[in-house]
Amino acid sequence: MLRLKLLAFIVVGLSWSPVPQAQEATCQQPQPVCDARQAVFAVSGFDPIGSAVRIAPNRLVTSRHVVADQGHVEVFLPDGSRIRAIPVPTDYTGDIQLLDVPDLPPGPTLTLAEAIPGDAVYTIGADIAQGRIRAYDPGAVRLPPADAKPLARLHHSAASQPGNSGGALVDAEGRLVGITASGGEGRMEAIPGAAIAALESRSGPDRADASSEIGAAIRICTLKLEEMRAVRGALPPEDAKALDTSCRRTGNRQFFDLAAQALGSRRMIAESVALFEASLEQDPNSLNARLGLAITYHLAGRYEAEMPHLKFLMQHIPDDMQVLRLAIQAGTWTGETDFAQAAFDRLKTVNPNLAPAAERFLKAPPPRPPQR
Repeated sequence: MLRLKLLAFIVVGLSWSPVPQAQEATCQQPQPVCDARQAVFAVSGFDPIGSAVRIAPNRLVTSRHVVADQGHVEVFLPDGSRIRAIPVPTDYTGDIQLLDVPDLPPGPTLTLAEAIPGDAVYTIGADIAQGRIRAYDPGAVRLPPADAKPLARLHHSAASQPGNSGGALVDAEGRLVGITASGGEGRMEAIPGAAIAALESRSGPDRADASSEIGAAIRICTLKLEEMRAVRGALPPEDAKALDTSCRRTGNRQFFDLAAQALGSRRMIAESVALFEASLEQDPNSLNARLGLAITYHLAGRYEAEMPHLKFLMQHIPDDMQVLRLAIQAGTWTGETDFAQAAFDRLKTVNPNLAPAAERFLKAPPPRPPQR
């Protein structure tokens, strides 16, 4: 199964030990990107370590899933000290939340910008192993936020790792194009910088009740996902329903994806498909949701339903080995041999070592598995 990750640890017991002047000693990225590190901080909330970006003298923005329903968040300063931040209540269901930090020392804020496909982008966030704020190696924008979808995300390939959730995604000029959210295996996602204005318009003391409900749903959904990872075998229907309900109540499509993965891995196909479809309704450009849905259909032997998603993925991530493998198999079993052959031709370039096995499959495919 696809392994989508929230880019902050959700395992109890981890800690952040910041190095004084906590920026990486030698920054290898363009100077404006390196300079932008001064506006990024490590934070600790429901997730022990995440990141946050300064957008005003005493205000940060971070990932909603880093906060969940916590009443305060700790902010780690470059000198090794820590101060308290107060989450600003919001009914905004995108994966960002404001933090008020009255004691935040003076420092720079980042200018907002819009990224377009092909632009180089860089993640800046907390490097847990080094205890520093780090600017990671660049990637590129793969797909912009989908039109007319207010919760759609920016999809990119910039390197990210756990602890980066809530950190900055910047362009080569050090301008803020997004807030790091989730992803995996080069299919990374960020909340577009333009969403910060929508968040601000839906934040304040009058949103406290709704904010508490969303935060509690994030906590419950996260804990149920953790429980499921520790248990093998079939899932009782009541547990599946509880997972589905709590994750849907977050309103946050990365939790839809994570719950869909968990249910699909236990062959709960209808439930998995419904969650992935809800995710794509929010964000039709999501490569992770489409791949997760394709895998679920593949496991169920529903190859005709899988094909439109594979064609989208072949257009946008044609070097993804998982996509190529699925395309060869599904294309063969649905009779779309030209599509299967095109995926095989691409595989020969991407990973020649796997070509002989794929060629044997094409020449003598096994019987099509039955639909589940």
